[in-house]
Amino acid sequence: MSQSLKLFAMAGLIVAVAACARNDSQPEEFVVVDPEPISVEPVYTGKFK
Repeated sequence: MSQSLKLFAMAGLIVAVAACARNDSQPEEFVVVDPEPISVEPVYTGKFK
């Protein structure tokens, strides 16, 4: 292989390893929201309708 091809391959390998070894200081935060009911349940009024 030519010298420049080896240089580009080594640079690509270093960039790939650096991208995979990224260290975040804070873990991702997941927020779970309870969905609102679609309809309201019927309420007993004491009368026959």
